[in-house]
Amino acid sequence: MTSAALATPVPANSARITPTGVCVSLPDGREAYFNAYWLRDNCPTSFDRQTRERVFDIFHASAAPRAASAHVHDGALEVVWAGENHTSRYPLDWLASYAAPKPRHDPADLPRHAWYADHFADLGRFAFADLMNDPARVAAWLRALIVEGMAIVTDMPDNDDALVQLVAKMGHVRPTFFGQYFDVLTHAVPTNLAYTAKALELHTDTPAEDLAPGIQFLHCRANTTTGGESLFLDGVAVANDFRVSNPEQFRLLSETAIPFYCEHDDYDMRSRQTVIELDAHGEVAGLTISQHMADVFDLPQQFLDAYYPAFCAFGRLLQDPKYVMRFRMNAGECLVFDNHRVVHGRAAYDAASGARHLHGCYADRGEMRSRYRALVSESRFK
Repeated sequence: MTSAALATPVPANSARITPTGVCVSLPDGREAYFNAYWLRDNCPTSFDRQTRERVFDIFHASAAPRAASAHVHDGALEVVWAGENHTSRYPLDWLASYAAPKPRHDPADLPRHAWYADHFADLGRFAFADLMNDPARVAAWLRALIVEGMAIVTDMPDNDDALVQLVAKMGHVRPTFFGQYFDVLTHAVPTNLAYTAKALELHTDTPAEDLAPGIQFLHCRANTTTGGESLFLDGVAVANDFRVSNPEQFRLLSETAIPFYCEHDDYDMRSRQTVIELDAHGEVAGLTISQHMADVFDLPQQFLDAYYPAFCAFGRLLQDPKYVMRFRMNAGECLVFDNHRVVHGRAAYDAASGARHLHGCYADRGEMRSRYRALVSESRFK
């Protein structure tokens, strides 16, 4: 705020013009300053009520916006703009929400609940039919995914269309270089360890993509084999504990991007990712980890003197039984989980002992949060 804006206090229920904006008295008695550019750009008439997009283009203004008059009337600031045949009206309660520099409230910005190996019985479970028919249950399902990163959908029909319908309750299928959908079966000529009966080490999927898909769906269609126990852990829980016990090594893993790859005859995917992902609050949001898809580290050798011990210490912590849930997937269940947070794997199984078939796909975390916001909050354009 400029010194001119602070020169004279604003009486209750009044406003005054400054060289660069307007000072106004808010309902709680605070005085707040608002920049003229910001006010003109965010006049309620600047937004189309149908498309909900801004239609006023401040780039076309020939001069800096300037208030010719400003006053408070009936709970709103009214500004008449100089050089324009235009008056803007801003509810004071709305202005108060922007008086301090903070992001607009986001109902999807929920605290994460870290969980450990004993959490399987308490995982959120949602019946497929309920999600198809009850928006409130969809909201609860999405909330569970945001807060805990994982939930189980039960009573899934034994057909491909069931997964199509389930993803549609969140958003759209997010293709990868494997395609839109995939089937985890034993392949005669596998291109991925998941397509074998071998043990699958703990990992997050497709780390070689610039932005790996956010949400993974695994619909169990059949599981009659011996072995093949599913392994799942909460990367937030592990990384939070690592931050406390090894703060400097945590810093290396959260700040240093390392190379990942996935290469076959017709694709060569490469990316650089940090092992530990932090959100805008500096809190752990998840992991990118896949030892079998980590490329040759092309970092300075002297730097690796510190980085490799941190990388290995964290990798060993991921194996700690206190974190890893072990359970058997059953036909008709669909595991839905945050691929940037929940680390998963599988024990080896005997492919000759029965059938094991998982039908899967991905969606985006951004679409999940978008759908949740739309379900639990009223649009500002209504």
